Amino acid sequence: MIEYIRLDTLDLVLAGLLLLINGGLSLWLRLGLERHLAVAALRMVVQLLAVALVLRVLFATVSPWLTAGVALAMILFAGREIAARQARGFTGWWSYGLGVSCMAMAAVAVTLFALTTQIQADPWYHPQFAIPLLGMVLGNTMTGIALGLDSLTSGVGRERAAIEAQLALGATRFQALRPLMRDALRSALMPTINAMAAAGLVHLPGMMTGQILAGMEPVEASKYQILIMFLIAGGTGLGAVAAVFGGALRLTDERHRLRPDRLVKGR
Repeated sequence: MIEYIRLDTLDLVLAGLLLLINGGLSLWLRLGLERHLAVAALRMVVQLLAVALVLRVLFATVSPWLTAGVALAMILFAGREIAARQARGFTGWWSYGLGVSCMAMAAVAVTLFALTTQIQADPWYHPQFAIPLLGMVLGNTMTGIALGLDSLTSGVGRERAAIEAQLALGATRFQALRPLMRDALRSALMPTINAMAAAGLVHLPGMMTGQILAGMEPVEASKYQILIMFLIAGGTGLGAVAAVFGGALRLTDERHRLRPDRLVKGR
């Protein structure tokens, strides 16, 4: 039986020395990334340790309300990240609401599907299973939606004259926006497609690597990784399609007119 290796603080400090090398390279090459690197590393350490303490409490209580509260917080923070990654976001509530609603719908649906069918946790809302699954699906769905919406809104700003010309000639809003919507969906789904295509041959995905290091039999670890990749692809696809179609509706009106006034000015 393979046993997992416990890490102590010194092990993490030694690995952190690699960041000092990166910071030194940034200073030497005048990249200006050393401060961002330090802040990102510090945030990661604090956030992961805080999450670990929260999960310890959740695992001990197994409350559906606490699990739902943590899931809601994760969704709200992810929605903020989607809004922050837009070069030209929507005005008003739509800047935040469109991304977070589509992401929540897709990620929660896919996570519930996995918990009640493949995982069959008892109870189904057990945080040991619900929170990690939701986190993995949510993170990838967030990235897909952010890329899709950014591609769509940037394309509308770039191709405004061509779109308005098509609408003036009688095209419907979806006909005029179809090329941009396709490009947006390709941008949203391509990272997931690349990750699936490269898994195993180019790299071992993080979850599988962690389970193997923790002592799980490699074949069983690969099964879990395949399940997760399918769930991620499903959530990303559902969320991206909903967000891009919602964005197209927001960028036009019922009279099939382009509404660039619903976008914030370019940064």
